[in-house]
Amino acid sequence: MTRSEERRVLVRAHLGREDAVRAAREALVQLAASHITPVLLAADAEEHPALLEAAPGILVVEALEDAQPVELCMVLGGDGSILRAAAVVREADVPLLGVNLGHVGFLAESERADLADTVRAVVERRYTVEERLALQVTVVDGDQTVHRTWALNEAAIEKENRARMIEVVLGVDDRPVSSYGCDGICISTPTGSTAYSFSAGGPVVWPEVEAIVVTPIAAHALFARPLVISPRSHVSVQLLHRTDARGVLWSDGREEIELGPGARVDIERAERSVRIARLNRTPFSERLVRKFHLPTQGWRGADSVPGAPPSLASDGCPPGALADDGGLAAGESSSEREHS
Repeated sequence: MTRSEERRVLVRAHLGREDAVRAAREALVQLAASHITPVLLAADAEEHPALLEAAPGILVVEALEDAQPVELCMVLGGDGSILRAAAVVREADVPLLGVNLGHVGFLAESERADLADTVRAVVERRYTVEERLALQVTVVDGDQTVHRTWALNEAAIEKENRARMIEVVLGVDDRPVSSYGCDGICISTPTGSTAYSFSAGGPVVWPEVEAIVVTPIAAHALFARPLVISPRSHVSVQLLHRTDARGVLWSDGREEIELGPGARVDIERAERSVRIARLNRTPFSERLVRKFHLPTQGWRGADSVPGAPPSLASDGCPPGALADDGGLAAGESSSEREHS
């Protein structure tokens, strides 16, 4: 088999959790048994050498580009694990396929109990790939660009000292919109609208909608409503000199950048999206009901519409849905999300 014919799948897991390590070993065994070359990053192999003993033929690489072409990245963990894996594979355009071992797991496509079926779907190429909008984030201090990063879920500007609000001015498309004192501002993608933005009172946005969501966090102002703006718009958040309160920028919870008075954070749509593998075409509304355990008693619309999907069961879950998807951690942000 030539390298161009060889199929390779990168496996990543939350190595701080034994259940994730066990799931990773199972995935490695099943991939190798299906004549797909499992790939591990050297850092993961060093942290858990026992992974290398799971199956023959595991390819260990220092960086993803050393293993190309990689067909897919299978992630075993929660949304936090998937966000960290996105930072590894995004530049290579490798799709992410998440197996949920966390709580809500909106980014994951399957559950732990379905791992064998998930690997089988990969082997048989029974998946599609979605392009998810990402954010380009730039920090400017004076005339200097001091930091560049990106986010799949959100960029959150928060107060550094919990006892003091930050004073900010929000701008859209180089025009001021409002200034106020607040605990912070969350700028999210549709993918991230069910994460920190949701906990801060922002709207749930369907993933296929192209938009940027701006959600103030505990703003001391009469007008501090969430805004849904064009994906072509440019958002800026500047810390004002009214006080000497400092802020901090989090991008998907994976890095912390300090912001002093006068610093400005510019956010716009990133040129490169993140690719998410999907095993089925379950409507987002159904996923929303299942993940948040929303009550749907009394719904009869599906029963009266020819060709519509089955109505939801009386407990608010679709027939056959797993009963223990887990609950939403109240007030959860990417920076506080279970380190999954």
